[in-house]
Amino acid sequence: MTLEQPTFDANQPAASRSSSPLRSLALLSLGLVAGAGGVLLLRRPAPAVAGQPEAKKQMYQCPMHLQIIQDHLGTCPICAMDLVPIEQVQGGASDVAGLATVTIDPARQQLIGLRTAKVSEGPTGGELRATVRLAADETRVRKINVKVEGFVEKLYADFVGKPVAKGQPLFSVYSPDFVSAQREYQLALKTQKALSGGSLHQSGGDLLDSARRRLLLWDIPQETLDRLEQGGEPQKTLVLRSPISGVVTAKTIVEGGRVSPGEAPLEITELGHLWALADVYEAELARVKVGMATELRMQGLEGRSFPGRVTFIDAVLDPKTRTAKVRIEVANPKGELKPEMFGDAILKSGARKGLLVPLDAVLDSGTRKVVFLALGDGKFEPREVETGPAAGDQVEIRKGLSAGDEVVTGASFLVDSESRLRAALAQMSAKPDAQPATGHKH
Repeated sequence: MTLEQPTFDANQPAASRSSSPLRSLALLSLGLVAGAGGVLLLRRPAPAVAGQPEAKKQMYQCPMHLQIIQDHLGTCPICAMDLVPIEQVQGGASDVAGLATVTIDPARQQLIGLRTAKVSEGPTGGELRATVRLAADETRVRKINVKVEGFVEKLYADFVGKPVAKGQPLFSVYSPDFVSAQREYQLALKTQKALSGGSLHQSGGDLLDSARRRLLLWDIPQETLDRLEQGGEPQKTLVLRSPISGVVTAKTIVEGGRVSPGEAPLEITELGHLWALADVYEAELARVKVGMATELRMQGLEGRSFPGRVTFIDAVLDPKTRTAKVRIEVANPKGELKPEMFGDAILKSGARKGLLVPLDAVLDSGTRKVVFLALGDGKFEPREVETGPAAGDQVEIRKGLSAGDEVVTGASFLVDSESRLRAALAQMSAKPDAQPATGHKH
């Protein structure tokens, strides 16, 4: 600012000339104040534009514990690893609520063991696996009961597990009633012969039929009756024989023991056919049908499989396990399969073509199922999917992915944790829009 020198006019009055220096000094002071105010006005900062986002700080994170985040370099308080820079905390946008797209550099991918797999096409819905337990076929179990009172004189099936053939003697019983019944039968034979041709012939025949029926009801073999009719001596003991081929699965008698009518001292089970009882969850029960072909793979018999067929589906679910028993019949001609063995059953139904991913690629929260899609350059986007039945270590994808897509399989839970963390931080750091001020009327 340039200040002009004051000039004096010789013709001015003396009073005017005496006040000029004071006026000039006042004008000089006002000019200095005005200049300083102008400088202050020029240096005043420009006001911020409404709604303009503030610059985000660089954040640092622990590669192993993703919840450790701070705005300066340092070490993790949990594992003492050096914190590394991460991207903006809000993460990338995502269509899945509560999850954000994350970026993981190759070094961190290797550190956490991240792996990916491609979505492939293959047969789906063709197999259903279930755990099975072998049991005896209940329709091939026989109880050997006694219909006459007596004493065990000889026990042939003398231990549980002993194999027996059809018609083989099991034990013999001495019974006074049995000996008396044989003598009565022979006496009836003699009486009928003596009364033959007379008026009492019919009465002799009725007596013979009654004695014969009594012996037959005690399961006396026909050869014993034939021998008695030929005049042979009554047998001292009654021999009980096996009605089927199998093994002794229960025994409650010993030699010399007493038996009474109605008792079942022996049990014989045929093991040529067995039941495989499978536990099928209610979510998969609709896929099981009677007549469905199955393949059994038992523990201890690795490398071998046994064909079977579904013959029965239980009508009631187990309320504790939410499973239903499915009965599978399997042939066992060589006796290799034993009751109470455990194994796996592969139930085979009609297969179709679909998309498959590894089971560990799908994160099931109970309300939704999510996979992380590899977009390249270290970016992983959450994608909600709809799954179908599992086949071994693969699961069908019905909606959400396409063939050739690449999804995270290893360390998917760590990726999910970081995605949730970034989405939560983004929600906390988001600022609401500026609201216009409202005036008050007076």
